[in-house]
Amino acid sequence: MFDFVHGNKKLIQIILALIILPFAFWGVDSYNQSGSSAEVVATVDDAKITQREFDNGLRQQQDRLRQMLGANFDPAMLDSPEIRRAVIDNLVGQRLLTERAKAIGLVVSDAQMARVIQGIEAFQDNGKFDKKRYEAALANQSMSPLMFEARLRGDLLGQQMRDAYLQNGFASSSVADNVIRLYEQQRVVSTSPVSFQPFMAQAQVDEAALQKYYEQNQKEFQVQEQAKVEYVKFSADNLLSKAEVSAEDARKYYDEHQSEFGAPEERQAAHILVTATAAAPQAEQDAAKAKAEQLLQQVRLNPAKFAELAKQNSQDPGSAANGGDLGFFGRGMMVKPFEDATFALKQQGEITELVKSDFGYHIIKLLSVKPARLLPFDEARESIIDKLRRQKATDMFAELAEKFSNTVYEQSDTLKPAAELTGAKIEQSGWLVKGAAAGEPWTAKMLQAVFADEVIKDKRNTAAIEVAANTLVAARILEYKPASVQSLSEAQATIRQKLLRQQAMEMAVKQGEALLEQLQRGDKPKLDWAAAQTISRAQPGTLDAELARKIFQADTTVLPRYVGAKTQQDGYMLVRVEAVKEAGNLGDEKRTGYVQKLRQLTGEEMFRAYQAAAKQQAAIKVNLANTASESGTGQP
Repeated sequence: MFDFVHGNKKLIQIILALIILPFAFWGVDSYNQSGSSAEVVATVDDAKITQREFDNGLRQQQDRLRQMLGANFDPAMLDSPEIRRAVIDNLVGQRLLTERAKAIGLVVSDAQMARVIQGIEAFQDNGKFDKKRYEAALANQSMSPLMFEARLRGDLLGQQMRDAYLQNGFASSSVADNVIRLYEQQRVVSTSPVSFQPFMAQAQVDEAALQKYYEQNQKEFQVQEQAKVEYVKFSADNLLSKAEVSAEDARKYYDEHQSEFGAPEERQAAHILVTATAAAPQAEQDAAKAKAEQLLQQVRLNPAKFAELAKQNSQDPGSAANGGDLGFFGRGMMVKPFEDATFALKQQGEITELVKSDFGYHIIKLLSVKPARLLPFDEARESIIDKLRRQKATDMFAELAEKFSNTVYEQSDTLKPAAELTGAKIEQSGWLVKGAAAGEPWTAKMLQAVFADEVIKDKRNTAAIEVAANTLVAARILEYKPASVQSLSEAQATIRQKLLRQQAMEMAVKQGEALLEQLQRGDKPKLDWAAAQTISRAQPGTLDAELARKIFQADTTVLPRYVGAKTQQDGYMLVRVEAVKEAGNLGDEKRTGYVQKLRQLTGEEMFRAYQAAAKQQAAIKVNLANTASESGTGQP
């Protein structure tokens, strides 16, 4: 059951990087769960989940979102009861899973732990486990080896439990055949929309209806706080004109970074391989060598037949069909004996002696050489100067950033000194809406600063906020509109249009349903049918999900068959089912894929059922007050 580890080293690395999904956040304190009741956020039977575990889970979720969202990340998005409750629920679910795994005797041995940890690339030096690197990597994440190993052991226990279900789902042949038939079946259909647009002229809305809608839907007419601001945007780009780079600096960079301006030598070679591994019996190796020597003699007698001999005799399936041609490659791309022999050849067409590698015996022919290429300095100069100028501007930005922040704070009634310090201009925004981030520079974090009480009420500058890499913005309010509710007179045009459309849609649906009844009776009302299209459950074309469902539920014993449904785009859509195309022979590979997917789905369903039953049977208590965001107790 533990074999999954060998195929999931990347999973373990993700755990190390602390960007795992929340269900893996438990376990940091599993070796010490004797905290006081004030430190416990939940208990699962007798197992405790501590405040520290919760804090770690929340912080790691923050790290994961920061990586995903980049400059758009706002820490405030995690400061909500829903997020905190989700973290607790996942901690509880994982702890329950681990405790159940222990109860039925599942274990992760020290030897298994060692294999996993030693296989993690982040802990390796030149492909081998390095204890110092292991300890340093964990220290960077404020973790001790004991803490990490406790978490990892728990994750692997939980994974064993999951795999016991996910890898053992069942799908009978008859079920698989029925699912495949239904999923692969296609239906040929034509459509005829009944648009709401012609009914707009008939729709009528009186003042009473406007008033009633307005009173019953006040939330629609709430207007968030708005503000216009002046702001200073300070970035490394502001300093490019001040960053000077001399020709001597550019030349020095060019001389010291030659690899950036050229490509190393590449060679195109062909080979004939007679396989013989180092572990093969000596007699087998001797036979392979004798065969290779015979082929080398034939090549020497008639070099022009190299490609033909390779096609007939080479045991490298990847190149034999191409006459042994391996294409172009540089140093470091082939095993060392092969590479050394190839790059030792002097001229095109030259052939090596036998070359022994871990794969067997090679006969190598040099086909072509691409000499090392180096971009001349004159051609590279402008890009070098631009790169060095940006580096200098970035360094200057780093030096000025703190001064900029301090100036904005210390002279909080004006942005002028900060603008003069950096050479940036003071700009003005349009109306900004609280909570409505609109990209740089108006990120969620920047808007949070703009609408802070001290900025609005005390007329102070915002702090200098980082809105992108090497980019700081500070702002101050020019005009402010508090949150409000639109008056009926302001909202009535929007309400009227919405109610007219609703009425027109209702008329279109009524008309569509009447036409469908006629079609199903066998009448032939005059309709414009679109060109036929072929759809399947997986590819319904432009049809929405509800309509596609009705099409595939329709009895097709007698064709054509008519169905219809309300749509948001048109009003109502009539569909004529004209033909049914059953799936042909899928082939073993595709059928196997279906069966595997069905088994996975049944395994997942079994696992979910197990989790639900386990939660019902367990004694679970959650202390929401200890999350510093909510209060009370409850059950997940």
